[in-house]
Amino acid sequence: MFVLGLDPGTAITGYGVIEALPDGAFRAVDYGVITTPAKTPLAERLLLLHQELEALLTRHALRGAAVEKLFFQRNVTTAMSVGQARGVLLLTLAQHGLAVAEYTPNEVKEAITGYGSAGKAQMQRMIQMLLGLETLPRPDDAADALAVALCHAQRLRWQARTGAA
Repeated sequence: MFVLGLDPGTAITGYGVIEALPDGAFRAVDYGVITTPAKTPLAERLLLLHQELEALLTRHALRGAAVEKLFFQRNVTTAMSVGQARGVLLLTLAQHGLAVAEYTPNEVKEAITGYGSAGKAQMQRMIQMLLGLETLPRPDDAADALAVALCHAQRLRWQARTGAA
């Protein structure tokens, strides 16, 4: 089972594809970031984000996808641009017929570390351990996307075992 996690942003969107193995382990398949040039008009940046996600979706046969929810932003401008990027991601995933889950940062942290207020370093170490990576996942946006994918893969496993929807 292959699952995609996305950490949305207009300038940088993190992505992580993991495989949930039959023995209960997880494996990182592909992760990184989609970046858009800062001086490019917003509409073109959103189009580039759509095109890059399209390319990613054609490379992987996914069972599910999850996007980090916009939980809280102090900067209204940042919140709006992240919201616009989320919209593009959600639309692109829906165009590919993928059921999409959304998780808050605290829900992701709880699923990965058991503590909803875990710090970045603790999260990265747990992701490294759960995925058997030789080094800490970098950059931060890619690590966050891997965490979202792990959170969703765990939820899908639980639903499969319990018959829950």
